[in-house]
Amino acid sequence: MREILGRRRRPRLGRKGGTARLDAALTCATAWQWPVLPGAGLQAAGSRGERGRGCACPDPECAVPGAHPFDPGLLAATTDARMVRWWWTNRPTAPVLLATGGHAPCALSLPAVAGARALAELDRMGMRLGPVVATPTRWALLVAPYTLERLGELLHAQDWVPSSLRFHGEGGYLVLPPSEIGTGQVRWERAPHTHSRPGPGGGAPVAAVASPWLPDVGAVLDALVEASNSAPDGGSRLAY
Repeated sequence: MREILGRRRRPRLGRKGGTARLDAALTCATAWQWPVLPGAGLQAAGSRGERGRGCACPDPECAVPGAHPFDPGLLAATTDARMVRWWWTNRPTAPVLLATGGHAPCALSLPAVAGARALAELDRMGMRLGPVVATPTRWALLVAPYTLERLGELLHAQDWVPSSLRFHGEGGYLVLPPSEIGTGQVRWERAPHTHSRPGPGGGAPVAAVASPWLPDVGAVLDALVEASNSAPDGGSRLAY
């Protein structure tokens, strides 16, 4: 009957085929109001001969395979659900990129080994953290938006900052789970969590705040510097 009426159901993509990335992109864009766009992605296995799964961009020596904007460019990042659906319907395996800064989250990232050490030390210090993104090579701690001017002031106030730290602020981007990039799978080491809004007069919570809670960049930077300087041998816990 469905065939006679011309309403044959379209086959659904499996989770591995890309609906997980579409779902993640839609959650970021619509529920959290984080602007996203698809990353360059990877070539199919064997499409570049011995190199295997390289970046889908034209650069054969791409330093971050799959994990960067290409087409569209970073300025196309959006929270529009229709655009997000169109992108990942046409490119279901594209990585999910967050355009950092502005009203969107920013991040501080470290090499993976240093990131694991940092989280353990910050937990020991009682530091409250927000979402943490883990790739096989780097871990990124998401923080509340900051301006480049504020970051400059914070860095100027520090006597020393670990050289392994990178800052993802205005005009930057960050790859989000459940993307797959050249170095491997991207995952949440600390998943985003929302918090409740108090009811009238401080009563029972009436709704969940849509966007995940994010710590202030100054507090996280101070804690990372303190953690780095606390190695028993006088070295840095956050070295490569």
